[in-house]
Amino acid sequence: MRPEVRTFVADGPLPDRDASEEVIDRRERQLTAIPRPVTPEEAAALATCFGPDDCYGVAWTLMHLIETAPGPVPQLEGPGPGAGDWAEVLRARWGGERPTA
Repeated sequence: MRPEVRTFVADGPLPDRDASEEVIDRRERQLTAIPRPVTPEEAAALATCFGPDDCYGVAWTLMHLIETAPGPVPQLEGPGPGAGDWAEVLRARWGGERPTA
């Protein structure tokens, strides 16, 4: 996994709309620093980073980045607590199946 992806994933889920402008801007800069396309492994890791809302559009940028991954859809883990509906949106757009259990 490339360092830019590791850095973004290490910072955890995107913040909600109540986060400071500085935090949201930092996460957006991290995200836009990731070269496209991402690998399937990177896409799966990035998919764990959705937060509870659209984070002023940053979640859509994350969604579009994940969609640059080539090949088959990687297995997506179930959304973490507070992930909102983003995992479901990604599955619907990307064609993944809902995990069982």
